[in-house]
Amino acid sequence: MRARFAPSPTGYLHVGSARTALFNWLAVRNNGGELVLRSDDTDQARGSDEYYDDVIEGLRWLGIDWDEGIETGGPHGSYRQSDRLERYQQVAVELRAGRRAYLCFCTSEELDERRRQAQAEGRPPGYDGRCRTLDPDESVSRQQAGEAAALRLAIPRPGETVFEDIVRGEVRFGHDNVEDFVLLRSTGSPTYHLASTVDDVDYEITHVVRGEDLLSSTPKHILITRAMGAEPPAYAHLSLLLGPDGKKLSKRHGDTALHAYRDGGILPEAFVNYVALLGWNFGDDETVFTRREMVERFALDDVQKNPAIFDNEKLTWMNGLYIRELDPGAFESHTRPLVEADLGRALTDEERETYREVAPLVQERVKVLTDAPDQVRFLFAEEVDYDAGSWDKVMTKPESPRAIDAALVRLERVGEWSSGPIEKELRAMLEDLELNARKGLQPVRVAITGSSISPPLFESLAALGRERSLDRLRGARSRL
Repeated sequence: MRARFAPSPTGYLHVGSARTALFNWLAVRNNGGELVLRSDDTDQARGSDEYYDDVIEGLRWLGIDWDEGIETGGPHGSYRQSDRLERYQQVAVELRAGRRAYLCFCTSEELDERRRQAQAEGRPPGYDGRCRTLDPDESVSRQQAGEAAALRLAIPRPGETVFEDIVRGEVRFGHDNVEDFVLLRSTGSPTYHLASTVDDVDYEITHVVRGEDLLSSTPKHILITRAMGAEPPAYAHLSLLLGPDGKKLSKRHGDTALHAYRDGGILPEAFVNYVALLGWNFGDDETVFTRREMVERFALDDVQKNPAIFDNEKLTWMNGLYIRELDPGAFESHTRPLVEADLGRALTDEERETYREVAPLVQERVKVLTDAPDQVRFLFAEEVDYDAGSWDKVMTKPESPRAIDAALVRLERVGEWSSGPIEKELRAMLEDLELNARKGLQPVRVAITGSSISPPLFESLAALGRERSLDRLRGARSRL
């Protein structure tokens, strides 16, 4: 089995494309096959090195490796279509010589006018084959005289292209609905259909796994393949990803670029696990599994043709599970740079030790890595920054001043400043005031951390230290 992933560097790697890459990778790794990575970069006007690099970085972040292609090499050169233009033109010449393709001299204005006329008369708006009957010698003369001409594939008529899609079953396209499409533009540049198909033939691709948005292109690619005298690969068209509202996944549902999830604190293992479930069932009602288990069980035959829902909340939930499974040292190393970036400075040695102590507590509470700085900022900032929502919700309650006053009295008598003695005194305070933990301890939490959401209160006080904790309680009390 030889599959390929062929992104175009005209945009950032999309989560839907990431799923396509993952399913290709799982299929070949399960089968013992090979994955080819190529760059469909013939659109030089829209392509950029930034997008190219983003694809490579995204695949490596996901842990998707490839056996042949860009950045890796192989027997087919650079694996960038922009370096293979002569090859596409060579195939175009061969197709024309074999009367499988013909020159078309229709201008874009003429084509637009005929399309409008066909729509007005209720006829299919595709190309009407006007130049197909031109004498080949006349076509050569006109082209040699400088007249611009595109090259079109001569679709067999009447006819039908039928293929068995691994995901969708039997698919039929009547040739009445397939126009004589362009292979080479009048500028000599290849269309996507020609370049992609030639690459698939030259690279001996046996399986094309891609999104269903390209399903209508498949008869064109099969016809080009057969015109080249080759056997078409097997096709598997994956359903498109939808948002929770059932509409095609787009920016209205949140970020769609893969790097946004990487930068947003999602672990690659969690992303791969979640995306693998979009259109494929691992079995046994399991939702969390290892990469090795994925490879062992994956089969294209099991991929579902129904649309899959990409839900950011479910991804975040799964990411929280993976975060809690991290080794504490790994969590610390993942998040300490985020904490330092949030502060705008490096932590001191003493602060690093403090963070090492509280990191396991943070690990139990966050769903994305980028939540960590918010949880611990109070430990390293000179002054507490009160969250307005937390202050208004908690500190305006009538019992809050009493709780702060009583907490100060109780905490000032703590001998050993550690979580155990701190908890003992504050629990006694609750009994004295006849307050529940929410009414009595939340004001203390907001006073020392600035937020109603933080690591466990007693451990937070211990980590902050006696004097800083008492100072913050006094400062909050003066504001009430």
